[in-house]
Amino acid sequence: MNSTPKLKNKIWLIFILGTISATGPLSIDLYLPALPEMTRDLNAQPSLIQLSLSACLIGLALGQLISGPLSDKYGRKKPLMIGFFIFGLVSLMIAYSNSVYLLIILRFIQGLAGASGQVLSRAIASDMFSGPLLTKFYSMLSAVNGIFPVISPVIGGFMIRYVAWQGIFILLAGIGFVLVLALWLGIKETLPPENRISGSPGKSIGQMFNLLKNSRFVRLVLATGLVSGGLFSYISASSFVFQNFFHMSVQSFSLLYALNGIGIAIGSVIPGALAGRFSESNQTKFILTSTFITSVLLTLSALFLHNLFLVIALVFLTVTQFGMLFTLTTSIIMNLSLHNNGGLSAMLGLSQNAIGGIMSPLVGLMGTGTYLPMSLAIMACMGISLLLFSTIHNKQQQLS
Repeated sequence: MNSTPKLKNKIWLIFILGTISATGPLSIDLYLPALPEMTRDLNAQPSLIQLSLSACLIGLALGQLISGPLSDKYGRKKPLMIGFFIFGLVSLMIAYSNSVYLLIILRFIQGLAGASGQVLSRAIASDMFSGPLLTKFYSMLSAVNGIFPVISPVIGGFMIRYVAWQGIFILLAGIGFVLVLALWLGIKETLPPENRISGSPGKSIGQMFNLLKNSRFVRLVLATGLVSGGLFSYISASSFVFQNFFHMSVQSFSLLYALNGIGIAIGSVIPGALAGRFSESNQTKFILTSTFITSVLLTLSALFLHNLFLVIALVFLTVTQFGMLFTLTTSIIMNLSLHNNGGLSAMLGLSQNAIGGIMSPLVGLMGTGTYLPMSLAIMACMGISLLLFSTIHNKQQQLS
């Protein structure tokens, strides 16, 4: 464990790690307003353009399984710099692509490269901190990370209005190259050679999959993934619920979506303020219970009382608690081990992306005429997550 950095260096570290962890989601949220224009410009079916979104999500999920274990062998800094150089280069290629099929392939590669930021920002933090200090750091990191989903669609919409969709990917390329420079000049290696996994890259990947033999780790990761499933249930259904069912305007919904994004960011900070006074385990059990109760109230509202302001309040409370849970469960999982934090982070990221990816279309298949499918999906995710977490012994243990 490295020594705690000074305040000035810590602020810089939070900013850099918050930015690199947001590049994956940024590459999705930023271009969402551009989808209709890309459909026309590339003369493609909307389903093919939407496939470029799925390709990026798949890349983000699989990329974590590559960069996580490789960082346990080669250190954090080198895989990050290589990942963001590829991210910047591919983003530039996307800006000049004129084929929807090439776009889909490049978006997959962009996701693979961008995944390094998500998985290694967590690993770097766990290299440097542990216990309540790690929880406090993750809470600040999540707050910085939470800003990007709020501002990304706004920036994307502004750019579409003035510079066309290619400008979005040129911006992403610039972000990638600037981050390579920032990592090179401003971030020190946090995993010294003596703490790395020796042997072939296959050995470090094998070490990662060995984590699945630990039932406590598996339950923790699944419980966290189900929280992500609840969040994606909200994200995938929210526009239909508020625009179609409650007849909100696009502008009003955008403001509401931004407000809920702020709620997630606020929620992510709260566990850091409580760290040291209440254990992460007790906080998590309490918030999981509270979120489950909130989802039950949302379901009862969908069945008996269709009040817009009540739904807005319940959804805001739900997503704010999601923010708290992401900070808490990430801290608990990353405190489990000192020797393969990259593998831990990769498995965590895979669970979040996989379960979130399953819940999104599942909610749509359940119907979009009301918000009952959304509330039922959130309630199911939170109920199972609470059940899984309740079976885990409170005592912190490291993985062998």
